[in-house]
Amino acid sequence: MFEQVLAEVEQQCREERVPMLGPDKAKLLASTVEKAKPSLIVECGTAIGYSGLWMLRVLKTLGSGRLITVEINPDSAKQARENFEKAGVAELVDSRIGDAAEILKTIQEPVDFLFLDNNKDGYYTCFKAIEPQLTNPAMIVADNIGRADQMAAYLDHVRSNYESESHWFERRGRRRTDGGEETNRGPRRRGGGEGNRGPWRRDGMEVSIFRR
Repeated sequence: MFEQVLAEVEQQCREERVPMLGPDKAKLLASTVEKAKPSLIVECGTAIGYSGLWMLRVLKTLGSGRLITVEINPDSAKQARENFEKAGVAELVDSRIGDAAEILKTIQEPVDFLFLDNNKDGYYTCFKAIEPQLTNPAMIVADNIGRADQMAAYLDHVRSNYESESHWFERRGRRRTDGGEETNRGPRRRGGGEGNRGPWRRDGMEVSIFRR
């Protein structure tokens, strides 16, 4: 049932253009969770639960760990909770609604894994809000570092102070009649025409090890 729910959530994200990691970045995220074996993950930006499901699958396999996930949109948070329930992992999740930076200030438990995937210009603020609760060490993963101008303060801080590595992916946008762009995530394939797809774009994730 879990795999079916995950596939349905991914399809919904694609059809409704809900922001999501896509399978390539999700696999990297899952591998970092598996490596860290965290007791508590904090996620900023639940959306409808796609990335949460990838992390929760690892926690369920490990047999330990919980997820606190924060979403500012109540409707999205409701859909995510329903997806977690259908996937059979709801008991591992504490879903909270509101501004991530404010909610993170209320967390009093040790946090050994932080995933940032909300407003890019809010990454540093969220990091500072939860910093007192981060364990030594703690794993931090930040998505969408291709938009470095929007998260410059965060990236400058982690790259200057901690062990930090950038993982890059190429993706291609699909042109839309309304002038917007739908992203087709995945590894680049050589050959073939552009068709209705836009140019290849570079995006990635920053994986950092926080130490005091």
